[in-house]
Amino acid sequence: MTQYILYIVGAFLLSALCGFIIMPLILNFCKKKGLYDLPDGRKIHHNAIPRLGGISFMPSMLLATMVVIIASNYRMGDHQVSFSLWSICFFCSLMIIYCVGIVDDLVGLGARSKFTAQIIAATLLPLSGLYINNLYGFLGINEIPFAVGAPLTVFIIIFTCNAINLIDGIDGLSAGLSLFALGGFLICFMRERMYIYSILIAGLMGVLIPFLYYNIWGRVEKNQKIFMGDSGSLTLGYILGFLFVKFTMDNPNVAPFRLDSMMLSYTLLVVPVYDVVRVSLVRLSHGAPIFQADKNHIHHKLMRSGLNQHQALICILSLAVAYTLLNLILWQFCTFSVIILIDIIVWMLFHYILNQAITRHGNQVYLANTKTPTT
Repeated sequence: MTQYILYIVGAFLLSALCGFIIMPLILNFCKKKGLYDLPDGRKIHHNAIPRLGGISFMPSMLLATMVVIIASNYRMGDHQVSFSLWSICFFCSLMIIYCVGIVDDLVGLGARSKFTAQIIAATLLPLSGLYINNLYGFLGINEIPFAVGAPLTVFIIIFTCNAINLIDGIDGLSAGLSLFALGGFLICFMRERMYIYSILIAGLMGVLIPFLYYNIWGRVEKNQKIFMGDSGSLTLGYILGFLFVKFTMDNPNVAPFRLDSMMLSYTLLVVPVYDVVRVSLVRLSHGAPIFQADKNHIHHKLMRSGLNQHQALICILSLAVAYTLLNLILWQFCTFSVIILIDIIVWMLFHYILNQAITRHGNQVYLANTKTPTT
C-alpha cells in the first residue's frame, strides 16, 4: 500500500513539473503566433488572453502515468506493459477529444462538428466492453442490459464533456471543479485498490496545479495569464465521464460490488451537471438554441449578485464541497433516488436565494446611481 502511495505522489509531482515547464512555452508560442481569446460582450475578461493552456494536460498526464507504471513494473520484476482492448479504445477516444479541442482553439469548429466527434469518441468505450450496467437502485432499477447501458454511457460521457466545457467561464472554475472531482475519484479508486487508475488520476491532477497558478494568479502584462481552451475543458470532461463510467460499472472481476458507486460518482460532478441542466432548460423555455452562449451560468449569476471572480469561484467550490458532505450524510438514511430529489430541491433553493440577492444588488446599484436621497 505504501509503495503505491509513493507511485501516486510521484505521478502527481512529475506531471506538475511537466506543467510548469510546458506552460511558459505555450505562453510564448501564443504570443508569437497571436493566439488569444479576445474579450466580447459575453466574456468576463477585458484583455486578450492566450487560450491554449489545456494543450499541456494530456501529454503531462500520460508521460507521468507511463513513467510511473513502467518504473513500478521494473521494480516488481515485470518488464512488460500490457494494454487491454478498452485501454486502447480509451486512448484513441481521448486523442479524438484532445485533437478536436486543439483544432477548435486554433481555427474554431462548429457545435455540430464537435458533437459528432464526441459521439464517435464516447461510442468506442461501450464497444470495448466498458459501459454502465447497473443503476444501483435508482428509481428501483438495478442491472441493465447492454442495449440500455451503451447509449446511456455515450450520453453521460458527452454530457460531462459539455458540462465541464460550458462552466469554464471564470478563472479557475473548470479546473477547480475538475480537481475536486478528480480528488474524490482518486480516493474512490484507491479504496478499491485500483492503483493504475489512481496513478492516471494523480497525473491529471498534477498538471492542473501549474495551470491554476497561471490562470488565477498570472499577470497579463507579464505574459503569465492563460486559459485552458476547449483542448483542456473537453479533455477534463471526457476523462471525468470515463471515470464515472469506470467506477460505476459493476465488474466482479475488477472490484467487489459497492452500492454507493453511482452515488459517489454522481456527487462529485453534481455542480457542473446541474448547472448545464438548468441553463439548457432556461434556453429551451425561451425558445433559444440549446448550444447558444449566454450569461446565465451560475458564475454569471453570482457576479451579478455582487461577487468578484475569486469570490464566485470560492462560493461554487464551497457548494461542491457542501453537496459532497450532504450526500455522504444522506446516504446513511436515504436511497439514491431520494438523495437526487433532495439535491434538486437544494439547488432550486440556492438559485432562489441567489435571484433575490441579484435583485437586491440591482436595486442597490440603481439607488447608488440616483441623486434622489433615499430613506
